[in-house]
Amino acid sequence: MSELAPGLVDRVLAKLGLASDPEIDVAGLSRLYLAWCRAVPFDNVRKRIALLEGRPGLLPGGRPEDFFSAFLEHGAGGTCWPSSNALHALLGACGFEARRIPASMADRGEPNHGSLVVRLAGQEWLVDSSILNELPIPLSRHRPSALDDAVHPIRLEPADAGLSIHWGRSVSSDTMPCRLMDDPVDEAFYLERYEISRGVSVFNASLYVRKNFPGRLVSFAGNTRFEKTASGVTSRALDSDELPDALVCELGLSRAIVARLAALGGLG
Repeated sequence: MSELAPGLVDRVLAKLGLASDPEIDVAGLSRLYLAWCRAVPFDNVRKRIALLEGRPGLLPGGRPEDFFSAFLEHGAGGTCWPSSNALHALLGACGFEARRIPASMADRGEPNHGSLVVRLAGQEWLVDSSILNELPIPLSRHRPSALDDAVHPIRLEPADAGLSIHWGRSVSSDTMPCRLMDDPVDEAFYLERYEISRGVSVFNASLYVRKNFPGRLVSFAGNTRFEKTASGVTSRALDSDELPDALVCELGLSRAIVARLAALGGLG
């Protein structure tokens, strides 16, 4: 299990905009998760760089210390396995009882996604570093439930094969199912699945970055910018000059990491 140094935890919480440690209750979990959703992008920037460079060894961000170092320096996040592992470490450092859960995104029957469950006062809450719906999701394995939000809709459906979570996609008004699987798994499982994604992943071939803002969700898929609000989803293609500036000025990535990806032909 990865543990974070206290000094690193303090720097990360400050970067998230939290002036004090979260209380170990639902309100504290909600404050921490909202801050994460608004500050940490879901992106494949560092992974794309590693794949394009043909770099051997661990994929970037798999260890929480590496993930947070890049977040602090470059504003970068990661895909599901590294970001979920990092959030797990941060939750643990703050005193929450969290466990790693593999899931099947798009309900494909294989563990292609990592999520987290936090237990508080006898209730379980899902906090997902990819879904980023801004509110911890109360888990009920016996009855359907929903969180109504025009930008981040959530619907839960219990089933014999496991709990299915339908969440709002970033580039359309559709939802996608995600079925929770074995419970729990360890960091070694996360790192193994992350390495498997080196060969097969929807996030290997082109740029993808998403970040939340109050009342809206902005994402970039290739060279197309999407914005989702309560009114719907709009999109616009960006040219080769606009895209790097948007990644830096709008999403908060460093110019250095964007330039590095661009030099490898990894934008778009």
